[in-house]
Amino acid sequence: MTTAGSSPPPVTTLSEYTVRTIDVTREYRMGDTLVQALKGVTISINRGEYISIMGPSGSGKSTLFNMIGGLDKPSTGKVYIDEVDIAQLDAYELAWMRCRKIGYIFQTFNLIPVMTALENVMLPMVFAGLKTDEAQDKAAEILKRVELGHRLMNKPAEMSGGQQQRVAIARAFANDPTIILADEPTGNLDLQTGKLIIELLRSLNKEKGVTIISATHDHKMLAVSDRILWIRDGLVDRIQRREELKIEEGTIEGAGGQELH
Repeated sequence: MTTAGSSPPPVTTLSEYTVRTIDVTREYRMGDTLVQALKGVTISINRGEYISIMGPSGSGKSTLFNMIGGLDKPSTGKVYIDEVDIAQLDAYELAWMRCRKIGYIFQTFNLIPVMTALENVMLPMVFAGLKTDEAQDKAAEILKRVELGHRLMNKPAEMSGGQQQRVAIARAFANDPTIILADEPTGNLDLQTGKLIIELLRSLNKEKGVTIISATHDHKMLAVSDRILWIRDGLVDRIQRREELKIEEGTIEGAGGQELH
């Protein structure tokens, strides 16, 4: 068992894949009913890829997303992050991986209301052991990158929804993660602000080479995704490259007519 003062989980030589799942299932009980949220999902996500996981409500999309993020464990099957089987990690090792390997962006922003934008972005760096002065300087730089250099001392209630989501994006990038997991990142935003957030995520994806995996209902996301993973009834329905949808990257408005079938 690893303790809080011991080494992080071992990392093998990096492969071309950031994420792999092998025959992942997830079952749980609701009263007397056995629910099969995932029925055997096998996927591979390339390093630096921008993936959108799409599907109707109840399809298993969020369950798969939680498996990749280490927020839930499969009933059977395996989930690998940088070739580490995360189901085999103990609580400390899993916390280490979440802190340093994965950045999370949520629909509801999940900012700490009593903290400023700067303090919210500093927090994961402090948890990771960075000195306060270094964390402050780095947080300020990331907030400038997302065009919030003038909002460092503002608290969430003093910012618009779009600004709060940009703080959340800055926080997700704080520890230079391998993967960004974005759960309905435009769900609480108006159309124009949602487009700006999508474009920001894509530009950061290209600039930093980070893998972005988004669970979304937002068809605008199709225009910036390298591949779209369609989930239905707990299974992979199909995987498509953006070119197959005949959508030019940057023409986000053109994604609105795509169907989920």
